[in-house]
Amino acid sequence: MQDGLAFTMLVVGRLLLGGLFVAGGIHHFFVIVPITDAIEARGVPFAKWVLIAGSLFQIAAGLLLMLGLCVVPAAFGLIIFTLAASVMLLNFWDMQETARDSAINSWKSNMAIIGGLLVAAASAM
Repeated sequence: MQDGLAFTMLVVGRLLLGGLFVAGGIHHFFVIVPITDAIEARGVPFAKWVLIAGSLFQIAAGLLLMLGLCVVPAAFGLIIFTLAASVMLLNFWDMQETARDSAINSWKSNMAIIGGLLVAAASAM
């Protein structure tokens, strides 16, 4: 019974974690202009193409995670994606007051997501 419960928890966890990335990647296509502007403000060249490529990767890797396919590479790719997005868009070290607090909280959430991705990868090894 324990193995069945553990497997169910693993599948539900992968669905939730992968679904977060799929939903986020899809959402980016509805807010291309403001996100492109934010990425350009960080000095990233070809910001629109970076956003589109990153969003497509996010969707594909999230789907792989949800389906339990290539879990380790998908999880590690999403870890790199999450770190890169955090550095590009959540530069709390340059912010003040409420904006800084919000960015720090988002960093904390992203680190927890990375923790979940590490757990997903470890369970697939």
